[in-house]
Amino acid sequence: MTGRSRVVGLWCAAVLAVGGAAPIAGADSGGAAGPEYHGVAMLHSGVVGVRLTASNPGPSAVPDATVRMRWSRPLADRQALPAACTRSGADTVLCGVGALPAGGDGAGIGLVARLAGVSSEVWLEVDTVWRGGAADGDRASEPQRVLVLDTGDPYYF
Repeated sequence: MTGRSRVVGLWCAAVLAVGGAAPIAGADSGGAAGPEYHGVAMLHSGVVGVRLTASNPGPSAVPDATVRMRWSRPLADRQALPAACTRSGADTVLCGVGALPAGGDGAGIGLVARLAGVSSEVWLEVDTVWRGGAADGDRASEPQRVLVLDTGDPYYF
């Protein structure tokens, strides 16, 4: 393992270990239908680390949820994704988060994605994929977007 590989490996481990992801200040989940996602993302040398947790403010349980993470840059062809995740196009990863009880949290997802090149910044868009492409009419549940700069700093959403 080269020195650079070791640094990137340690950095990725740090991303996945970061806890205490905070919701966006001023976010109001009252009455929202469907899952919400809170987490952290970091970018360093073309590698994006993401850790997120799904929660369901209610009013009803969600029997099975899938989060879609879409980047503004294409991903490298080869990815080592968690078992619950799969590629969906050049810039998208889908991860199953399972059942979400009303007022409860689901499984956390941690992944490291490699971009198809090095970029000084990347936009990450996080939203829910519904069966059959159905859309949620609640505008409050539109995709969350976070700008992640290549600083190695955590960016919370």
